[in-house]
Amino acid sequence: MSQSTDSGGAKSGDVKSFAAIDLGASSGRVIRGAVGPDRLDVVEVHRFRNEPRFVREALRWDFAALERGAREGLRLAGPVDGIGIDSWAVDYGLLDTDGRLIDDPVHYRDGRTDGVADQVFKLISARRMYELTGIQNQPFNTVHQLYAAQQTAELKAAARILMVPDLLSWRLTGVAGTEVTNASTTGLFDTDTRRWSREIFEALRLDCGLFAPLRGPGEPAGVAADFAAPVFTVGSHDTASAVAAVPAEGGNFGYISSGTWSLVGVELNAPIRTEQSRAANFTNEIGVDGTVRYLRNVMGLWLLQECLREWGRAGDLPALLGAAAHVPARRSLIDASDPVFLAPGGMPERIVAACQRSEQPVPRDHAEIVRCILDSLAEAYRTSLTEAAQLSGKRIDVVHIVGGGALNELLCQLTADAVGLPVLAGPVEAAAIGNLLIQARAAGAIEGDLADLRSLIARTQPLRRFEPSCG
Repeated sequence: MSQSTDSGGAKSGDVKSFAAIDLGASSGRVIRGAVGPDRLDVVEVHRFRNEPRFVREALRWDFAALERGAREGLRLAGPVDGIGIDSWAVDYGLLDTDGRLIDDPVHYRDGRTDGVADQVFKLISARRMYELTGIQNQPFNTVHQLYAAQQTAELKAAARILMVPDLLSWRLTGVAGTEVTNASTTGLFDTDTRRWSREIFEALRLDCGLFAPLRGPGEPAGVAADFAAPVFTVGSHDTASAVAAVPAEGGNFGYISSGTWSLVGVELNAPIRTEQSRAANFTNEIGVDGTVRYLRNVMGLWLLQECLREWGRAGDLPALLGAAAHVPARRSLIDASDPVFLAPGGMPERIVAACQRSEQPVPRDHAEIVRCILDSLAEAYRTSLTEAAQLSGKRIDVVHIVGGGALNELLCQLTADAVGLPVLAGPVEAAAIGNLLIQARAAGAIEGDLADLRSLIARTQPLRRFEPSCG
């Protein structure tokens, strides 16, 4: 058994401890992991709310609250051998010349980017942007956010732009950098050169120099002096860390990183930036070890979360899922990627209206709305995986669901039924686990490539298998 030492939390033997700060759209968490060649023990030491608010005419993240939650989690985690940070993508903070945060980061669901993409595409075409970046056109992409903010006092006063996980890393270490898996989501990053696209910056008259130097997963990111621990870059886009934690055997798998969003796709060695891929709205994001996450964004459990919030029934989810399981399958379907569902508020009414527009049976109660959501997500997963395989030439033999959606047994079974393939569900805390393992490899606690990391997860973490139903 390994023994603790007195030096900064390091452990003798082959097991070290790490803290993963994993910031999600509705909550943040700090996960402590003990990692060695045949060991991966994880425990959640702190969970805290992430509650955006409307202030100063925008929907903003409460960054000070997120930092307080992260610091409290690190305090509760105790001495560790490393710290890593991952979060959602596209959003950023602005620092002034004195290194102070000018204002809280604007939320990607804020309406400031409404109609902005059309303005951007007059300066550089959507086709050309896809040829350079391979990134799916979304109204909230960083490129559109920055263009919308171009004439604001905040951007004019900015000396530095940091993506959300890099912003927290900077607050802990005083060292600024831009991790590439997150940079690749911005719509400003050239997937060939793995550098910022000068052509896009020049076309939109944006300043590339505002971004901190690029750095990849597994690199040193400074020292968190308050916690006497090094900080490592990880797949700072939470999906990059989550996909690294898919416990796959071999390469013929599809994945669904299921949380507030569902990211549905396959893992490739090179991007696909054909016109067919652009028309199908697939995105190419950089993954761990230089891989490419070829995927489509599906609205995800946001639909369910918003309904539960409107109903005040978050604690009733097990009962609602039980009732939804008895609703006839595929009675009502919506397009789970329709931008009409992007903004918060009034979700049940919008789902009913969508069913009315498509002349489908209207859900009559909460259970029927829940079943509509889950059937629609499963159908979106089926379509996305089918098209990902067709466009990439990648064979899919099994589908892995990681993230919070892996706990939803009804969704997992409906997905297996829809895609006609086995579904392996878990790990639930995939982003945090990927975060931990990338740190552990950087610190020398484990060795190997992605296949080795995934093998360790498969050996140590609980997984559930769902087979397609007959008939």
